[in-house]
Amino acid sequence: MHDSHLQGLKNIHILLIDDYAQDHIDLVKALRAKGGRVTATELPRKGLHFAQVLNPDLILLDVHMPDMDGFTFCRLLREMSACQDIPVIFLTSAADVTDRVTGLTVGAVDYVLKPYAIDEVLARIVIHLHDKASNAPYMQVQCVENEQSPDQVILQAATRLIRRRLNELPKLTDIAAQVGTHDKRLSAIFRQHLGMTVFAWVREERLRKAQELLADSNMSIEDISCQVGFSSAANFATAFRERFSVTPTSFRKAKETC
Repeated sequence: MHDSHLQGLKNIHILLIDDYAQDHIDLVKALRAKGGRVTATELPRKGLHFAQVLNPDLILLDVHMPDMDGFTFCRLLREMSACQDIPVIFLTSAADVTDRVTGLTVGAVDYVLKPYAIDEVLARIVIHLHDKASNAPYMQVQCVENEQSPDQVILQAATRLIRRRLNELPKLTDIAAQVGTHDKRLSAIFRQHLGMTVFAWVREERLRKAQELLADSNMSIEDISCQVGFSSAANFATAFRERFSVTPTSFRKAKETC
């Protein structure tokens, strides 16, 4: 890659998170030689803190790490208003297609396998920083007067995950693990911030989504019940009537006449 192209690396700040930081010694040297600044940590939770307080231009991230994997890191990062627009590139030996798809789904802009060519990684960094700069005029400016608490970030990540998985909801322990905590703490966060248990909130969200689908789609009652995670149309109809004092069919007819 020509040096003229690598001018885009000058004065940038890269946050590197990998429990095997020694894998990236040559890359770090190359970045610093081009005028870039690198902050490195082997601890993902510390990396989340650095992301909030240092506001790096780009994050390089491993997948499989102790305490918190890279996917969980990305889920939590995307719930931090000050960090939502920081590009993330996975640098990892996790070569499975499922891992690659998951990495891109949770918010990374790129996925590079180890061992990698340093020039290629530098080129990808320049490209994604250029894309970020090009989109800057259209991005909403975030107000970060108050740093979000870890509990708020976990809550937002958990509710987002649940909304996406209503029809195939993971176990509570799995939900908690995917947002970087354990089931008892997640339950306590829901009770403290939402005034209900995780499963009570899931039930409310399923019924809210069902209302939306009944009003705005032509899906059948049976398909809607499956879409929002009820085991049968009969169970869905019973829960809907108990919550809203009207059957799903009557609710849809009422909306159609409005």
